[in-house]
Amino acid sequence: MSNLETTPAELTCASERETAPGLLLTPREVPLGGPRGMTVRRTLPQRTRSLIGAWCFADHYGPDDVTGTGGMRVAGHPHTGLQTVSWLFEGEVEHRDTVGTHALVRPGEVNLMTAGAGIAHSEYSTPATTVLHGAQLWVALPERHRDIAPAFEHYAPPVLDHEGARVLVFLGSLLGSTSPVRTHSPLLGAEITLRAGQELRLDVDPAFEHGVLVDTGEVRCAGVTAGPGHLAYQPPGGARLDLVAAADRGARVLLLGGEPLGERIVMWWNFIGRSHEDIAAYREQWQRERADRGGTRFGAFPDQWAATLAAPELPNARLRTRG
Repeated sequence: MSNLETTPAELTCASERETAPGLLLTPREVPLGGPRGMTVRRTLPQRTRSLIGAWCFADHYGPDDVTGTGGMRVAGHPHTGLQTVSWLFEGEVEHRDTVGTHALVRPGEVNLMTAGAGIAHSEYSTPATTVLHGAQLWVALPERHRDIAPAFEHYAPPVLDHEGARVLVFLGSLLGSTSPVRTHSPLLGAEITLRAGQELRLDVDPAFEHGVLVDTGEVRCAGVTAGPGHLAYQPPGGARLDLVAAADRGARVLLLGGEPLGERIVMWWNFIGRSHEDIAAYREQWQRERADRGGTRFGAFPDQWAATLAAPELPNARLRTRG
């Protein structure tokens, strides 16, 4: 998915040290695609927490009636230096990209797109979709891998029953289940559905930091209580992660984890780089390749693309390190 903000902030992100047992990240609402467009709830990045492992961006959206919002209608747009992780709870999205992929994003199935040196893709909810509900996540590629060749992977994880909880492990390993999807730093991604009042204790890697993004219900985790769209953060050092659903209703969450990235990254619009010069070069090349319908960095555009998204204007001032 694109970051459709017309005046995106430049963000310099780094792994932060945490001394508190946990942290509650509250989302900000970001409108996408104009007055009838979708509104997403963004928990990463923000001032108090830029990264969780290599997870650097988290949007939670829906459930949206597409007759009111128009659904997801994101024309061709670029990415660099990251992997996009698309996860749906309801609805269906059609994906096309410049490495020749044409795929559908469906509930319970992960689509992971590696941008690397550069890729462009489009995302449209299908005509059969009446409700759209899901999460769009980005993973920052470490310096040694950020210019790798672009790629696309799809995986439908098996459903696990663990003490009555429903678990789907789409990245990394948990509860004896391992995803074959390739990442370039140690990561964990899983959907977990809890019964009302359920207490679930998970053995986790103590080298990882973890975030619990709540989709539905209310969950107690890492000493904080998180409701829909909120994210509970647990720093590295713990070998166990406890999830407790509210007594009156069940809950569904996304568990995101990883080893701290240990690198500073610059995010602006849909690009990740390491400097102002990186971002300016990516923007200039995208604008040039838009005019030519493809090129050496972002690839040949699919014939189905009638239009692509123009990059916003860079700020008048030099993009600076913050935080």
